[in-house]
Amino acid sequence: MTTSTRRRRIAAAVATPLLAGALAVAPADASTPTEPAPGLQEVMLVGNNWDGTATVIESVGDFAQIGRINLIPDKKKRLTEIYLNPIRLAFFLGIRETVGEGNDQFVDDMYSTPDGSAIVVSRPSFADVASIDATTGKLNWRFKVDGYRADHMAVSPDGTEVAVSASTGNVVHVLDIMTGAEIGSFETGDKPHENVYSADGRHLWNMSIGEVNNDFDAPFLDFLKGDRKITVADTETFDVVRTIDMRDRLDAFGRKKTSDAVRPVAFTPDESTLYFQVSFFNGFYEYDVASDRITREKVLPENPATDDDRTTFVNDSRHHGMSMSPDGSKLCIAGTMDDYATVVDRETLQEGPLVPAAKPYWATVSGDGTACVISESEADQVTAIDFATGEKIVSVPVGNHPQRVRVAVLPAGWTSPTAG
Repeated sequence: MTTSTRRRRIAAAVATPLLAGALAVAPADASTPTEPAPGLQEVMLVGNNWDGTATVIESVGDFAQIGRINLIPDKKKRLTEIYLNPIRLAFFLGIRETVGEGNDQFVDDMYSTPDGSAIVVSRPSFADVASIDATTGKLNWRFKVDGYRADHMAVSPDGTEVAVSASTGNVVHVLDIMTGAEIGSFETGDKPHENVYSADGRHLWNMSIGEVNNDFDAPFLDFLKGDRKITVADTETFDVVRTIDMRDRLDAFGRKKTSDAVRPVAFTPDESTLYFQVSFFNGFYEYDVASDRITREKVLPENPATDDDRTTFVNDSRHHGMSMSPDGSKLCIAGTMDDYATVVDRETLQEGPLVPAAKPYWATVSGDGTACVISESEADQVTAIDFATGEKIVSVPVGNHPQRVRVAVLPAGWTSPTAG
Protein backbone atom coordinates (compact mmCIF):
# COMPACT_ATOMS: atom_id res chain seq x y z
CA MET A 1 0.00 0.00 0.00
CA THR A 2 1.39 3.38 -0.95
CA THR A 3 1.71 6.21 1.57
CA SER A 4 -0.89 8.16 -0.37
CA THR A 5 -3.39 5.30 -0.37
CA ARG A 6 -2.83 4.65 3.33
CA ARG A 7 -3.44 8.33 4.06
CA ARG A 8 -6.70 8.27 2.09
CA ARG A 9 -8.01 5.23 3.98
CA ILE A 10 -7.20 6.73 7.36
CA ALA A 11 -8.80 10.02 6.39
CA ALA A 12 -11.88 8.30 4.98
CA ALA A 13 -12.39 6.40 8.24
CA VAL A 14 -12.76 9.62 10.21
CA ALA A 15 -14.38 11.83 7.57
CA THR A 16 -17.71 13.58 8.09
CA PRO A 17 -20.44 11.76 6.14
CA LEU A 18 -20.82 13.23 2.68
CA LEU A 19 -23.93 14.96 1.51
CA ALA A 20 -25.61 12.73 -1.08
CA GLY A 21 -24.63 13.74 -4.59
CA ALA A 22 -22.23 16.46 -3.41
CA LEU A 23 -18.49 16.81 -3.31
CA ALA A 24 -17.81 17.50 0.36
CA VAL A 25 -15.48 20.26 1.40
CA ALA A 26 -13.71 20.97 4.66
CA PRO A 27 -14.71 24.05 6.61
CA ALA A 28 -12.08 26.72 5.91
CA ASP A 29 -10.23 27.63 9.13
CA ALA A 30 -13.02 26.24 11.27
CA SER A 31 -11.71 22.92 12.55
CA THR A 32 -12.58 21.67 16.03
CA PRO A 33 -9.88 22.88 18.45
CA THR A 34 -7.48 20.12 19.46
CA GLU A 35 -4.53 19.92 21.79
CA PRO A 36 -1.09 19.89 20.11
CA ALA A 37 1.02 16.74 20.33
CA PRO A 38 3.50 16.40 23.20
CA GLY A 39 6.55 18.58 22.70
CA LEU A 40 4.67 21.03 20.48
CA GLN A 41 2.89 24.32 21.09
CA GLU A 42 0.04 25.78 19.09
CA VAL A 43 0.73 29.22 17.64
CA MET A 44 -0.40 31.52 14.86
CA LEU A 45 1.80 32.43 11.93
CA VAL A 46 1.31 35.87 10.41
CA GLY A 47 2.87 36.19 6.96
CA ASN A 48 4.43 39.63 6.46
CA ASN A 49 4.42 39.77 2.68
CA TRP A 50 6.61 42.77 2.02
CA ASP A 51 9.42 42.07 4.50
CA GLY A 52 9.59 38.29 4.00
CA THR A 53 9.01 37.22 7.59
CA ALA A 54 6.44 35.43 9.72
CA THR A 55 5.49 36.88 13.07
CA VAL A 56 4.66 34.12 15.56
CA ILE A 57 1.92 34.97 18.05
CA GLU A 58 -0.13 33.13 20.64
CA SER A 59 -3.16 31.40 19.10
CA VAL A 60 -5.51 32.30 21.97
CA GLY A 61 -5.88 34.77 24.82
CA ASP A 62 -4.06 38.05 24.28
CA PHE A 63 -2.40 36.82 21.06
CA ALA A 64 0.95 38.11 22.35
CA GLN A 65 3.95 38.08 20.05
CA ILE A 66 6.32 35.14 20.61
CA GLY A 67 8.95 35.81 17.97
CA ARG A 68 9.70 36.18 14.29
CA ILE A 69 11.33 34.07 11.60
CA ASN A 70 12.92 35.13 8.32
CA LEU A 71 11.31 33.17 5.46
CA ILE A 72 13.73 34.37 2.76
CA PRO A 73 17.15 33.32 4.15
CA ASP A 74 18.21 32.62 0.55
CA LYS A 75 17.21 36.07 -0.71
CA LYS A 76 20.63 36.99 -2.07
CA LYS A 77 20.88 33.78 -4.09
CA ARG A 78 17.35 34.09 -5.47
CA LEU A 79 17.88 37.72 -6.51
CA THR A 80 21.13 36.83 -8.26
CA GLU A 81 19.32 34.15 -10.29
CA ILE A 82 16.53 36.56 -11.17
CA TYR A 83 18.76 39.42 -12.25
CA LEU A 84 20.73 37.08 -14.53
CA ASN A 85 17.56 35.99 -16.35
CA PRO A 86 15.86 38.79 -18.36
CA ILE A 87 12.49 37.04 -18.54
CA ARG A 88 12.37 36.25 -14.83
CA LEU A 89 13.51 39.78 -14.07
CA ALA A 90 10.67 41.21 -16.14
CA PHE A 91 8.10 39.18 -14.19
CA PHE A 92 9.81 39.97 -10.87
CA LEU A 93 9.58 43.70 -11.56
CA GLY A 94 6.05 43.29 -12.89
CA ILE A 95 4.93 41.65 -9.65
CA ARG A 96 6.49 44.52 -7.72
CA GLU A 97 4.67 47.20 -9.69
CA THR A 98 1.26 45.48 -9.95
CA VAL A 99 0.06 43.08 -7.23
CA GLY A 100 2.92 44.19 -4.96
CA GLU A 101 1.85 47.85 -5.04
CA GLY A 102 5.47 48.87 -5.53
CA ASN A 103 6.86 46.20 -3.16
CA ASP A 104 8.33 42.75 -3.64
CA GLN A 105 6.03 39.93 -2.50
CA PHE A 106 8.03 37.54 -0.36
CA VAL A 107 5.39 35.76 1.75
CA ASP A 108 1.93 34.88 0.53
CA ASP A 109 0.93 31.79 2.50
CA MET A 110 2.54 29.51 5.06
CA TYR A 111 1.92 26.39 7.16
CA SER A 112 3.94 24.40 9.66
CA THR A 113 4.87 20.76 9.10
CA PRO A 114 2.97 18.27 11.31
CA ASP A 115 5.99 17.83 13.58
CA GLY A 116 6.55 21.59 13.92
CA SER A 117 10.09 21.34 12.58
CA ALA A 118 9.61 23.67 9.61
CA ILE A 119 7.49 26.39 8.07
CA VAL A 120 6.52 25.87 4.44
CA VAL A 121 5.91 29.15 2.61
CA SER A 122 4.81 30.28 -0.84
CA ARG A 123 6.94 33.20 -2.06
CA PRO A 124 5.29 35.06 -4.96
CA SER A 125 8.25 37.12 -6.18
CA PHE A 126 10.53 34.06 -6.11
CA ALA A 127 7.89 31.86 -7.81
CA ASP A 128 8.49 29.05 -5.36
CA VAL A 129 7.53 27.12 -2.25
CA ALA A 130 10.24 26.81 0.38
CA SER A 131 10.68 24.95 3.65
CA ILE A 132 12.43 26.89 6.40
CA ASP A 133 13.78 25.10 9.48
CA ALA A 134 11.88 26.54 12.43
CA THR A 135 14.82 26.19 14.81
CA THR A 136 17.77 27.28 12.68
CA GLY A 137 16.03 29.49 10.13
CA LYS A 138 17.86 27.74 7.29
CA LEU A 139 16.43 26.59 3.97
CA ASN A 140 15.48 22.89 3.90
CA TRP A 141 14.14 22.59 0.36
CA ARG A 142 12.71 24.68 -2.45
CA PHE A 143 10.20 23.87 -5.20
CA LYS A 144 9.94 26.11 -8.29
CA VAL A 145 6.32 26.47 -9.45
CA ASP A 146 5.22 26.64 -13.07
CA GLY A 147 5.31 30.17 -14.39
CA TYR A 148 6.55 33.15 -12.44
CA ARG A 149 4.43 33.57 -9.30
CA ALA A 150 3.31 31.41 -6.35
CA ASP A 151 0.09 32.21 -4.48
CA HIS A 152 -2.37 30.71 -1.95
CA MET A 153 -1.76 27.28 -0.44
CA ALA A 154 -3.72 24.61 1.46
CA VAL A 155 -2.68 21.64 3.58
CA SER A 156 -4.32 18.22 3.39
CA PRO A 157 -6.39 17.14 6.41
CA ASP A 158 -3.62 14.86 7.66
CA GLY A 159 -0.98 17.56 7.21
CA THR A 160 1.25 15.56 4.90
CA GLU A 161 0.64 17.41 1.62
CA VAL A 162 0.60 21.07 0.64
CA ALA A 163 -1.10 22.49 -2.45
CA VAL A 164 0.03 25.74 -4.05
CA SER A 165 -1.44 27.86 -6.83
CA ALA A 166 0.99 28.79 -9.59
CA SER A 167 -0.83 31.94 -10.57
CA THR A 168 0.82 32.59 -13.94
CA GLY A 169 1.17 28.89 -14.77
CA ASN A 170 -2.58 28.18 -14.32
CA VAL A 171 -1.82 25.02 -12.37
CA VAL A 172 -1.98 23.73 -8.80
CA HIS A 173 1.00 21.73 -7.55
CA VAL A 174 0.63 19.25 -4.68
CA LEU A 175 3.82 18.60 -2.73
CA ASP A 176 5.01 16.34 0.05
CA ILE A 177 5.20 18.84 2.91
CA MET A 178 8.29 17.26 4.43
CA THR A 179 10.42 16.77 1.30
CA GLY A 180 9.02 19.18 -1.29
CA ALA A 181 8.65 16.36 -3.84
CA GLU A 182 5.78 16.90 -6.27
CA ILE A 183 3.01 14.34 -5.81
CA GLY A 184 0.75 15.61 -8.56
CA SER A 185 -0.76 18.65 -10.27
CA PHE A 186 -3.83 19.75 -12.22
CA GLU A 187 -4.77 22.60 -14.53
CA THR A 188 -7.11 25.40 -13.46
CA GLY A 189 -8.69 28.54 -14.81
CA ASP A 190 -6.73 31.77 -15.21
CA LYS A 191 -4.85 32.90 -12.11
CA PRO A 192 -5.56 30.09 -9.61
CA HIS A 193 -6.00 31.55 -6.13
CA GLU A 194 -7.71 29.96 -3.14
CA ASN A 195 -7.35 26.20 -2.43
CA VAL A 196 -9.49 24.10 -0.07
CA TYR A 197 -9.24 20.36 0.68
CA SER A 198 -12.30 18.20 1.26
CA ALA A 199 -12.71 16.88 4.79
CA ASP A 200 -11.80 13.35 3.75
CA GLY A 201 -8.83 14.53 1.68
CA ARG A 202 -10.25 13.06 -1.54
CA HIS A 203 -10.85 16.32 -3.38
CA LEU A 204 -9.15 19.67 -3.73
CA TRP A 205 -11.11 22.77 -4.71
CA ASN A 206 -9.38 25.65 -6.49
CA MET A 207 -10.85 29.07 -7.23
CA SER A 208 -9.32 31.02 -10.13
CA ILE A 209 -9.74 34.82 -10.12
CA GLY A 210 -8.67 35.76 -13.65
CA GLU A 211 -6.70 38.84 -14.62
CA VAL A 212 -6.68 41.20 -11.64
CA ASN A 213 -3.76 43.30 -12.91
CA ASN A 214 -5.49 45.04 -15.79
CA ASP A 215 -7.88 48.01 -15.55
CA PHE A 216 -10.65 46.48 -17.66
CA ASP A 217 -12.80 46.61 -14.54
CA ALA A 218 -16.11 47.90 -15.89
CA PRO A 219 -18.83 45.22 -16.08
CA PHE A 220 -19.08 45.51 -19.88
CA LEU A 221 -15.35 44.67 -20.11
CA ASP A 222 -15.66 41.62 -17.88
CA PHE A 223 -14.89 39.24 -20.74
CA LEU A 224 -11.32 40.60 -20.73
CA LYS A 225 -10.73 39.23 -17.24
CA GLY A 226 -10.05 35.69 -18.41
CA ASP A 227 -11.35 32.21 -17.60
CA ARG A 228 -12.59 32.16 -14.01
CA LYS A 229 -14.00 29.02 -12.47
CA ILE A 230 -13.88 26.61 -9.57
CA THR A 231 -11.91 23.47 -10.40
CA VAL A 232 -12.34 20.34 -8.29
CA ALA A 233 -9.67 17.64 -8.59
CA ASP A 234 -9.37 14.10 -7.30
CA THR A 235 -6.33 14.04 -5.00
CA GLU A 236 -5.49 10.43 -5.82
CA THR A 237 -5.41 10.73 -9.60
CA PHE A 238 -5.37 14.56 -9.95
CA ASP A 239 -8.05 14.29 -12.60
CA VAL A 240 -10.50 17.19 -12.69
CA VAL A 241 -13.85 15.78 -11.59
CA ARG A 242 -15.94 18.95 -11.63
CA THR A 243 -15.83 22.58 -12.74
CA ILE A 244 -18.22 25.29 -11.53
CA ASP A 245 -18.60 28.50 -13.49
CA MET A 246 -20.23 31.01 -11.15
CA ARG A 247 -21.11 33.18 -14.14
CA ASP A 248 -24.03 30.90 -14.97
CA ARG A 249 -25.11 30.68 -11.32
CA LEU A 250 -24.90 34.45 -10.79
CA ASP A 251 -26.86 35.08 -14.00
CA ALA A 252 -29.58 32.70 -12.82
CA PHE A 253 -29.67 34.57 -9.52
CA GLY A 254 -30.19 37.85 -11.36
CA ARG A 255 -26.69 39.25 -10.95
CA LYS A 256 -25.45 39.45 -14.53
CA LYS A 257 -23.20 42.44 -13.83
CA THR A 258 -21.54 40.90 -10.76
CA SER A 259 -18.01 39.52 -11.21
CA ASP A 260 -17.71 35.74 -11.18
CA ALA A 261 -14.13 35.82 -9.84
CA VAL A 262 -14.42 33.78 -6.61
CA ARG A 263 -12.09 35.03 -3.88
CA PRO A 264 -11.86 33.64 -0.29
CA VAL A 265 -14.49 31.09 0.69
CA ALA A 266 -15.91 29.38 3.78
CA PHE A 267 -17.83 26.12 4.09
CA THR A 268 -20.37 25.06 6.68
CA PRO A 269 -19.44 22.28 9.13
CA ASP A 270 -21.94 19.90 7.48
CA GLU A 271 -20.30 20.72 4.13
CA SER A 272 -23.58 21.54 2.44
CA THR A 273 -23.09 25.26 1.84
CA LEU A 274 -20.37 27.44 0.38
CA TYR A 275 -20.01 31.14 1.13
CA PHE A 276 -17.84 33.11 -1.24
CA GLN A 277 -16.62 36.62 -2.02
CA VAL A 278 -16.20 37.94 -5.55
CA SER A 279 -14.19 40.76 -7.08
CA PHE A 280 -15.45 44.36 -6.69
CA PHE A 281 -18.31 43.37 -4.36
CA ASN A 282 -18.90 44.55 -0.79
CA GLY A 283 -20.53 41.39 0.47
CA PHE A 284 -20.77 37.67 -0.31
CA TYR A 285 -22.96 34.92 -1.71
CA GLU A 286 -24.37 31.67 -0.37
CA TYR A 287 -24.20 28.61 -2.64
CA ASP A 288 -25.95 25.28 -2.05
CA VAL A 289 -23.55 22.51 -3.02
CA ALA A 290 -26.14 19.79 -3.64
CA SER A 291 -28.55 21.83 -5.77
CA ASP A 292 -25.69 23.71 -7.48
CA ARG A 293 -27.27 27.14 -7.13
CA ILE A 294 -26.80 30.46 -5.36
CA THR A 295 -29.40 30.81 -2.64
CA ARG A 296 -28.72 34.15 -0.93
CA GLU A 297 -26.81 37.39 -1.33
CA LYS A 298 -25.48 39.57 1.48
CA VAL A 299 -24.63 43.18 0.73
CA LEU A 300 -22.47 44.73 3.46
CA PRO A 301 -22.20 48.46 4.22
CA GLU A 302 -20.05 50.68 2.05
CA ASN A 303 -17.58 53.01 3.70
CA PRO A 304 -18.52 56.54 2.50
CA ALA A 305 -14.80 57.33 2.29
CA THR A 306 -14.12 54.46 -0.12
CA ASP A 307 -13.58 55.45 -3.72
CA ASP A 308 -16.06 53.51 -5.87
CA ASP A 309 -13.68 53.64 -8.83
CA ARG A 310 -13.02 49.92 -9.38
CA THR A 311 -9.52 50.59 -10.69
CA THR A 312 -8.53 51.77 -7.19
CA PHE A 313 -9.40 48.42 -5.57
CA VAL A 314 -6.31 46.40 -4.66
CA ASN A 315 -6.14 43.48 -7.09
CA ASP A 316 -9.87 43.88 -7.82
CA SER A 317 -10.80 42.89 -4.27
CA ARG A 318 -13.26 45.15 -2.47
CA HIS A 319 -13.73 42.58 0.30
CA HIS A 320 -11.11 39.86 0.73
CA GLY A 321 -11.11 37.48 3.67
CA MET A 322 -13.74 35.34 5.39
CA SER A 323 -13.85 32.59 7.99
CA MET A 324 -16.52 30.69 9.90
CA SER A 325 -16.89 29.90 13.59
CA PRO A 326 -16.42 26.20 14.40
CA ASP A 327 -20.12 25.73 15.15
CA GLY A 328 -21.06 27.26 11.80
CA SER A 329 -23.22 29.99 13.30
CA LYS A 330 -21.10 33.04 12.44
CA LEU A 331 -19.11 34.35 9.49
CA CYS A 332 -16.26 36.80 9.89
CA ILE A 333 -15.77 39.14 6.95
CA ALA A 334 -12.78 41.34 6.08
CA GLY A 335 -14.10 44.45 4.34
CA THR A 336 -10.77 45.25 2.72
CA MET A 337 -11.33 48.47 0.80
CA ASP A 338 -14.06 49.61 3.20
CA ASP A 339 -11.67 49.46 6.19
CA TYR A 340 -13.66 47.31 8.59
CA ALA A 341 -14.34 43.76 9.65
CA THR A 342 -17.61 42.38 10.90
CA VAL A 343 -19.15 39.19 12.25
CA VAL A 344 -22.31 38.09 10.40
CA ASP A 345 -25.00 35.79 11.79
CA ARG A 346 -25.23 32.96 9.27
CA GLU A 347 -28.95 32.26 9.79
CA THR A 348 -30.17 35.84 9.41
CA LEU A 349 -27.19 37.30 7.51
CA GLN A 350 -27.36 40.28 9.87
CA GLU A 351 -23.98 41.89 10.41
CA GLY A 352 -22.69 42.93 13.83
CA PRO A 353 -20.61 45.96 14.76
CA LEU A 354 -18.32 47.28 12.05
CA VAL A 355 -14.88 46.99 13.64
CA PRO A 356 -12.55 49.63 12.13
CA ALA A 357 -9.55 48.04 10.42
CA ALA A 358 -6.89 49.36 8.03
CA LYS A 359 -7.28 47.40 4.81
CA PRO A 360 -7.98 43.98 6.38
CA TYR A 361 -6.79 41.29 3.98
CA TRP A 362 -7.54 37.94 5.61
CA ALA A 363 -9.70 36.35 8.31
CA THR A 364 -9.06 33.14 10.20
CA VAL A 365 -10.13 31.44 13.44
CA SER A 366 -8.25 31.46 16.73
CA GLY A 367 -6.88 28.24 18.18
CA ASP A 368 -9.78 27.85 20.60
CA GLY A 369 -12.39 28.82 18.01
CA THR A 370 -13.80 31.76 19.96
CA ALA A 371 -12.34 34.61 17.92
CA CYS A 372 -11.83 35.73 14.35
CA VAL A 373 -8.34 37.04 13.64
CA ILE A 374 -7.92 39.49 10.77
CA SER A 375 -4.74 40.89 9.24
CA GLU A 376 -4.67 44.68 8.87
CA SER A 377 -2.30 45.05 5.94
CA GLU A 378 -2.12 48.83 6.08
CA ALA A 379 -1.61 49.06 9.86
CA ASP A 380 0.90 46.20 10.18
CA GLN A 381 -1.10 44.49 12.88
CA VAL A 382 -3.57 41.68 13.46
CA THR A 383 -6.82 42.15 15.32
CA ALA A 384 -8.91 39.57 17.17
CA ILE A 385 -12.71 39.90 17.15
CA ASP A 386 -15.03 37.96 19.46
CA PHE A 387 -17.37 35.70 17.48
CA ALA A 388 -20.02 35.89 20.23
CA THR A 389 -20.24 39.69 20.50
CA GLY A 390 -18.65 40.91 17.26
CA GLU A 391 -16.52 43.29 19.32
CA LYS A 392 -12.77 43.82 19.08
CA ILE A 393 -10.66 41.98 21.65
CA VAL A 394 -7.12 43.15 20.94
CA SER A 395 -4.71 44.30 18.24
CA VAL A 396 -1.11 43.04 18.05
CA PRO A 397 1.69 44.64 15.98
CA VAL A 398 3.38 42.40 13.41
CA GLY A 399 5.58 42.96 10.33
CA ASN A 400 5.29 44.83 7.05
CA HIS A 401 2.01 44.18 5.20
CA PRO A 402 0.53 41.13 6.95
CA GLN A 403 -1.75 38.99 4.82
CA ARG A 404 -2.29 35.28 5.46
CA VAL A 405 -2.73 34.13 9.09
CA ARG A 406 -2.61 30.41 9.91
CA VAL A 407 -2.84 28.30 13.06
CA ALA A 408 0.32 26.18 13.31
CA VAL A 409 2.50 24.17 15.65
CA LEU A 410 6.11 24.77 16.66
CA PRO A 411 8.39 23.08 19.21
CA ALA A 412 7.44 23.86 22.79
CA GLY A 413 9.50 26.75 24.10
CA TRP A 414 10.32 27.91 20.56
CA THR A 415 12.29 31.13 20.19
CA SER A 416 13.24 33.14 17.13
CA PRO A 417 16.14 31.62 15.14
CA THR A 418 19.38 33.55 15.09
CA ALA A 419 20.49 32.09 11.75
CA GLY A 420 19.02 32.74 8.31
